[in-house]
Amino acid sequence: MKRSTRKEQDPDLGILAVQLSARVQREIFARAAAQGFADARPRHGAVLAFLDEEGTRPGELARLAGRNKQTMGAIIDELERLGYVRRTPDPADRRAKLIVPTDRGRRFMEITDDFVRQIEQGLAGTLGADRYRDFRDALGRGVASLPATGQDADG
Repeated sequence: MKRSTRKEQDPDLGILAVQLSARVQREIFARAAAQGFADARPRHGAVLAFLDEEGTRPGELARLAGRNKQTMGAIIDELERLGYVRRTPDPADRRAKLIVPTDRGRRFMEITDDFVRQIEQGLAGTLGADRYRDFRDALGRGVASLPATGQDADG
């Protein structure tokens, strides 16, 4: 049997994780586009998924998203051009910058958080609430058991 056929019929953890992530992102960003956010792309989630309303330092966003600082900087630049975020001085350290969502960014964060809740409710309905809770718990423990540092997915 060809490897590709074997992987399709019995996908490993890596394949399942990528498929889950890709399908969730596609659903979120398709729904967001229908709400007037057609310029938002899945790569923007590296910032917008972790951004605090009062602002977050770029290095912290990079750490949370598992991206390198250069990649994070490019995503922030793009989001700033699109009007989702702005850079402001960090009141705790004027030399540092905070990435703060604009009104548009906050609205995007609110609706996509709601979309994620809806997707999770759908999965709980499909799997059953207890099974979905166990799945989330196991997935979280599995992620926590693997190293969070190292070369990021950007290469």
